[in-house]
Amino acid sequence: MAEKDTCELYCFDEAKVNRVQNSLKQQDISGMANMFKVLADETRMKVAFALCQEDELCVCDVANIIGSSLATASHHLRTLKKLNLVKYRKEGKLAFYSLEDDHVRQLIKLASAHREEMMTVENEYAKP
Repeated sequence: MAEKDTCELYCFDEAKVNRVQNSLKQQDISGMANMFKVLADETRMKVAFALCQEDELCVCDVANIIGSSLATASHHLRTLKKLNLVKYRKEGKLAFYSLEDDHVRQLIKLASAHREEMMTVENEYAKP
């Protein structure tokens, strides 16, 4: 029989619950969720990861990296920019994008490291 992953008895730590609820009220949870929603798109995650690898890429570079048209790459970059995950600068007729700050870089790198770790664990469980 499978082990239950829920409480078998309903009780809670009122002080702990109140602390966390007060902390939640001071956070922009909706904004944080939107950031993850944007990064949940595989193509945008590729763009963000590419910008972790290189400090700055032009739209043409991004399009080639993700295998898309310039219009598609621009769309994904604009979506990331709307949530302040990337920034851009113009140089003549070229638009160069980079990550907004080191927090974004850390977030992408942490996601990558966590996934690598989980793949190792999954492979260990798959061994006969």
